[in-house]
Amino acid sequence: MIFAHEIPAGSHLYSGEAARTKRAIESRAAEALTAQGYEEIVTPLFSYQQHENFADRRPLIRLNDADNHEVSLRADSTADVVRIVTRRLGRSSQVKKWFYIQPVFTFPTTEQYQVGAEVIDGDFAEVTRTALSLMEVLDLHPLVQIANIAIPRLLAEKYGIDLDAIEAMNLDAILTSGHPWIEALVHIQHPRDLQDLSGYPADLAAELNRMADAAKQLEREDVLLSPLYFARLRYYDALVFRLFTDNTVLATGGTYTIDETNAAGFALYTDACITQTLQKDIHG
Repeated sequence: MIFAHEIPAGSHLYSGEAARTKRAIESRAAEALTAQGYEEIVTPLFSYQQHENFADRRPLIRLNDADNHEVSLRADSTADVVRIVTRRLGRSSQVKKWFYIQPVFTFPTTEQYQVGAEVIDGDFAEVTRTALSLMEVLDLHPLVQIANIAIPRLLAEKYGIDLDAIEAMNLDAILTSGHPWIEALVHIQHPRDLQDLSGYPADLAAELNRMADAAKQLEREDVLLSPLYFARLRYYDALVFRLFTDNTVLATGGTYTIDETNAAGFALYTDACITQTLQKDIHG
């Protein structure tokens, strides 16, 4: 029996201090992004093209419109923002920097509140710095992890390493691939580990060098490198970052291409930030 006061697994209920914290996070983020020249956008809850963003359609909550065309609840905001800005608003707006404060929904009943930002023709360092500036506004101090989606794809397409093994970090399968440089690649963690790339094939060395340059541009000591990290969203094709603390991811972002539009952006995970803020307040 399901009682009237119960909520589905994966949903969120905020009240009292938690609700005030959520509102404060969203308000501070909106003020900070507006001050940096971002324009706000709210996209529809329903979308016709969400399936194009996911290699696996199982996370999508699907239904049909009045003409029986399949639509999905918004499971990702990035692609819809870019398409709406470039196709629907393109003729009437010259704005390149957009932000949104809205949840996404995945099967069966998971909801995730986000503050996101997208920059048409933006670059990796720009959006990473913007995400970090929001962390400062919220008095959160995460570590920075940089990855490059091009590396796992290259390993799978050219060097015969199974992409599923890379995503699962199956080290046995990765290390037994037989390449003389694979163990060194697995053990990369810090920018100093990329000082000598002479032992890698030229194509891998070029992608690793992009990670090294990105880390250098951030000018931070707490940058970690994860060349084998892989995300399943189709549009991420190059540099990506994650901000995390206490093994909790607070934000992710990077550069991508959607419908031949090059852009960069990030999503701040509001729910995780609420939890971290409340724990910090409790423990001083």
